[in-house]
Amino acid sequence: MRVLLLVWLALGFWHSGCAENIWHRFARLPFPKDNLFLYDTFPQDFMWAVGTAAYQVEGGWQQDGRAPSIWDTHCHKDGRATGDVASDSYNNLYRDTAALQILGVSHYRFSISWSRLFPNGTDAGPSQAGYAYYQALIHRLKEIGIKPVVTLYHWDLPQRLQDIYGGWVNESMVEIFEAYAKACFNLFGKDVKYWITIDNPYVVAWHGYSTGSLPPGIKGDKLFGYKAGHNLIKAHARVWHVYDTEFRHLQKGQVSIALASHWIDPINMTQHCIQESRKSLDFVLGWFARPIFIDGDYPQSMKHNLSSLLPEFTEEEKRFNKGTADFFALSFGPILSFQMLDPDMKFRQMESLSLRMVLYWISMEYNQPPIFIVENSWLIAAFTKREDAKYMYYLKTFVMETLKAIRIDGVNVIGYTAWSLMDGFEWYREYKIRRGLFYVDFASQNKKLMPKSSALFYQQLIKKNGFPPLQENQPVQGTFPCNFAWGVTACTIQIDTIPAQFNDPSVYIWDMNKTKGLTKVEGLKMPKRRTHCADYASIRLQIPLLHSTQINHFYFSLKWSSIIPLGDMSQINHSVLHYYQCFISELLQVNITPVVALWQPMAEHQGMPSNLYKMGGWDNLRTVDAFVDYARLCFKELGKYVAIWITMHEPPVRNLTSTSGHNLLKAHALAWHLYDKEFRKSQKGKISLALHADWVEPASPFSRNDNTTSERVLEFEIGRLADPIFLSGDYPKVMREWLNQRNNHGVFDFHLPHFTENEKSLIKGTFDFFALTHYTTEIVHWEMEDTVRYDYGLEVQFITDSTFLHSPHKYAVVPWGLRKILNWIKSKYGDIPIYVLGNGIDDGKLDDKLRSYYIHHYINEALKATLIDGVDLRGYFVYSFTDKMDPQFGLFKYVANKYEAKSSKTVYRRIIGNNGFPSMDTTPAPCPEEVFECTDCHVFQTRKYLFAFVAFMSFVFIVSVFMIAYYSKKDKRRYK
Repeated sequence: MRVLLLVWLALGFWHSGCAENIWHRFARLPFPKDNLFLYDTFPQDFMWAVGTAAYQVEGGWQQDGRAPSIWDTHCHKDGRATGDVASDSYNNLYRDTAALQILGVSHYRFSISWSRLFPNGTDAGPSQAGYAYYQALIHRLKEIGIKPVVTLYHWDLPQRLQDIYGGWVNESMVEIFEAYAKACFNLFGKDVKYWITIDNPYVVAWHGYSTGSLPPGIKGDKLFGYKAGHNLIKAHARVWHVYDTEFRHLQKGQVSIALASHWIDPINMTQHCIQESRKSLDFVLGWFARPIFIDGDYPQSMKHNLSSLLPEFTEEEKRFNKGTADFFALSFGPILSFQMLDPDMKFRQMESLSLRMVLYWISMEYNQPPIFIVENSWLIAAFTKREDAKYMYYLKTFVMETLKAIRIDGVNVIGYTAWSLMDGFEWYREYKIRRGLFYVDFASQNKKLMPKSSALFYQQLIKKNGFPPLQENQPVQGTFPCNFAWGVTACTIQIDTIPAQFNDPSVYIWDMNKTKGLTKVEGLKMPKRRTHCADYASIRLQIPLLHSTQINHFYFSLKWSSIIPLGDMSQINHSVLHYYQCFISELLQVNITPVVALWQPMAEHQGMPSNLYKMGGWDNLRTVDAFVDYARLCFKELGKYVAIWITMHEPPVRNLTSTSGHNLLKAHALAWHLYDKEFRKSQKGKISLALHADWVEPASPFSRNDNTTSERVLEFEIGRLADPIFLSGDYPKVMREWLNQRNNHGVFDFHLPHFTENEKSLIKGTFDFFALTHYTTEIVHWEMEDTVRYDYGLEVQFITDSTFLHSPHKYAVVPWGLRKILNWIKSKYGDIPIYVLGNGIDDGKLDDKLRSYYIHHYINEALKATLIDGVDLRGYFVYSFTDKMDPQFGLFKYVANKYEAKSSKTVYRRIIGNNGFPSMDTTPAPCPEEVFECTDCHVFQTRKYLFAFVAFMSFVFIVSVFMIAYYSKKDKRRYK
């Protein structure tokens, strides 16, 4: 006993090391490289398949003498939905095979209905009608060049066998199943090269005979579940040996068993959690895989934990079980994952949908077998018809993980089966979900198959044999124009108006006799000097940081509420204004051009003075007048230093009422005209507004509805404010038509105001360039599937593409989205100058590899838009400056009152130094350095107060020395 325990412990340690290597391996894969979409193809001989199960699709439950199965019995109880007709495949053979031809698959997995082929048992011989159906199906597949993958048992045990023997808990089923399989090999074997004995024995055993969740519905506790599993393994092994000894040399086929698995992650990377995660996999997948693929016996963890509950194999049976599979047939999807996995078998660890890790686990744990994925997909709601974007993205994710397992992890995956060919009866979920690539209207008479978006996607995937590299995804080499604006953006800058320098007007002398220190001279005051720019420590700290990036522009927003706290001109905070003047002038000293926004919405009072906010904010016309007054003050006090003005930065379009959006446009237009008439001539600056412009990609390129939805979102979120300014002086036509239609139908109440002709003339053309911020790309679908991410106003479903790289805050990193939005703006608003005034991602790490990747690839897409598409892009600004003001988005990390440059700063600086991505073969012509002309920025002008202060201190020093000498002599005379 002690020896056995030591052996078990040794095996346990070996397995824990193996498991640890797997979980740690994936945790240590290079980021973000390993998370990127992999553009590559599958091996040339890769098997592309699609599958069905007999009870789910055949129908014809009493047709041509078919006998009832345990599922017929189960479903006819209590008025449940049934598979009596289902997709009616039994009567639509050519319909089904035509669908297979549309997809272009090389293999078709289907199952034989045991009770249809042998309604009276194997001894009585096959039903001629049943035999004719399956023979015709296999013959038709052969005609169209599709190879069958045939499952002998997919859950539909003849009710007769359940009644007589009690089903799989009876060992007699081993010989009965062997006889049935042998008959099938004789009937169809010459044309079938891939056989699956049993589908998902875990579900058959555990939920059929232990929990009773599925037919035959026996609640036999754990003992019956493990007994049924024991017989299923023996039955499979018996069938494999029969084929191997009697049929293989003639039919040249292969036999396996379809094993389902979930994936589990440790809640933390401790040895205990890793062991528990491994135990979870042992109890589900290993229960059947280890006896078949390793040593003929159950995993040690099961034997140790279950004791007498687990039946035992004899040594002869272990030898008989071992190696009874020619490939590893894997089922991975919603039959088990997050659905029918017994909660106890998670062992308090975290379940996930990582097909890639399952594949790697199987390869590592089971001696690198060839793996044929014989079932994989996810599920969607029953009301979804032909445009199944959510299902399509799950399919895309699973196929991508399979490709990575092959190309990166070296797993020998030989085939992939999408599940399923058509909508059907979904077991215990009945018709409440759909999993088909082809849509079936179950209420219709003819049950026509109509391809969904996922079918078209799968068709193209098979045609291309994966995701071959595309030319538009390749990086481009070249440089930006010489006058290109390279910048950094900050929502706001750090404002600290308290001078750091000594600014006391009192006069002090050094008391050499009594206090031995400085003594204030009572009654003597020097004139208090004005605060100098050099007094602000925060400015002295920020400017060198900015200069170190080698940018030539810096964009930030003024704080409206700080400059005019009451919202009108009755109180102006000159200290803040002076701080801004100093900050801007110091930027110019290091040749950084200031780009300044007048207003940016913020959490507190929408970024405006509290009095204006309390009066309704932008809903009140008084705010428009107050904004114009505020703009005039800023132009007057700061304009001579500012080359580029932004009236409004990222107005919150989704949260704007119809009135506030209307007034906001008027305020912008009035501020633009004010600058144009009163300040442009002397200050020679430019002015516009900056809009948030993320790209909106239709979920399905095959869906007209999705494309229409994408365009509608762009019009509402960008066109709403851009069209009046850059096009017509009025809102987009699409927007008005959509709102009128919805308002007329009582869907919601949102009425766009109308501009007068004078207002249209006022607003139209109030721009010098198009400024935008861009951070990510959103995927949109027209039909609701998830209420959490559904916009009822726009009737748009936002979808996540898991193949995208994502940030900690779940922002998708989609560089090509920037190029698309730039081209959309050009096509809609013409060939106008464009500035990207904000582009960035959250990454709080010092070695911020995600942001480094983001900056490099987004700028390269901007270069493509410039060089290839002819977009007049004038500048690019990284968001943002520091983590202190914009947490996790900064180029500089801020910890314990100290700034430290992140790795992305070096990446950005290198790109700026090269002015893009020059070819290694050519040397780009050097660009002349541009210096912003500012007459008031001469060194003597900007430092005049400093010079005055130095002169004053010199005077004080001389007076102090004189007085010290005078009093010292006086004291000496007194003591003589």
